[in-house]
Amino acid sequence: MRAADWAGLTILVILLGVGLTWSKWLPYWDKAQTMSETSVWEGAPLFDVAGQAMSVSGAWDFTLAYFLAVWKALVVALLVAAAIDALVPRDWLLRVMNRRHAATQSLVGATLSLPSMMCTCCAAPVAAGLRRTGVTRSAALAYWVGNPLLNPAVLVFLALVLPWQYLGVRLVVGLLIAVGASALIGTWIAGRGRDVNVPQPDEPAELSSMPRRYLRSLSRFTLILVPEHLVLVFVIGLIAPWLTGLYGVEAQLGAVAIIVAAVVGTLLVIPTGGEIPIILTLLAAGAGAGTTGALLIALPALSLPSMVMVGRTMGWKATLAMGIAVMIGSVLAGLLVLALT
Repeated sequence: MRAADWAGLTILVILLGVGLTWSKWLPYWDKAQTMSETSVWEGAPLFDVAGQAMSVSGAWDFTLAYFLAVWKALVVALLVAAAIDALVPRDWLLRVMNRRHAATQSLVGATLSLPSMMCTCCAAPVAAGLRRTGVTRSAALAYWVGNPLLNPAVLVFLALVLPWQYLGVRLVVGLLIAVGASALIGTWIAGRGRDVNVPQPDEPAELSSMPRRYLRSLSRFTLILVPEHLVLVFVIGLIAPWLTGLYGVEAQLGAVAIIVAAVVGTLLVIPTGGEIPIILTLLAAGAGAGTTGALLIALPALSLPSMVMVGRTMGWKATLAMGIAVMIGSVLAGLLVLALT
């Protein structure tokens, strides 16, 4: 590799190491230490900020609370996405992630998602950067959904505050979606001849042009993804009081409530671990294992904002297919938690 290639990889490693230590690893270590002593999740569900009725002020409060919860991870995600897009040698990245079989590609993508531990919206810019560079859909999809579903810190939190069934189901269904569904969707799209139409960046330039390339890529990601992200989060905050009215829905709908929770939860946006206080609150209010089991997958895996953020680079059919896969996986999770409880 050339000097510029080594410099690009070095910058990426530094951004990942410093950025994730600051935004994820140290905060989660401290939180896990505290929870191991108290077995209590501190904080209320984020949707409480939006109020009990739809209002512009409630939507603004929700957007602000959400941004304060994720801004560190979002900054790191944008910096890393721009580095992948502009600085990392393409041939090296493709050798790492574009394996021969779709299942292996998705397994690599899911494995690489474990250290970053981002929510679905913060993982979206990185997944989009991977896809722009030529990484296959299977690998990019697995990285995208693997971040929230297989987050090691959240798995520890689940073990500390919820019954064992929730942790077990999260692991099983999370792997089925991140590895299995990603591979199937990638194979399906490739079989339709769509996987070759990937925007390809220019070959890595010399050291002197790297700052310009990086700033151009960072500006593109920031100016496109951040505004649409915040607008959609505001919309979710506006309609959240209507969407989150799941208290007592099982008494009215029975088993259909699991499907409702799967669909609604897939659209809603939460920060990392935000599903835990929601599930705890619902359980305390008398919600059943089926509904909360569905939300265990649906809430963190995807959201409407994150799907819009990756739709252009991942492909809208692949993005929609992953949304459907998450809904199906969420229903399965609800049934499994119900059966095991």
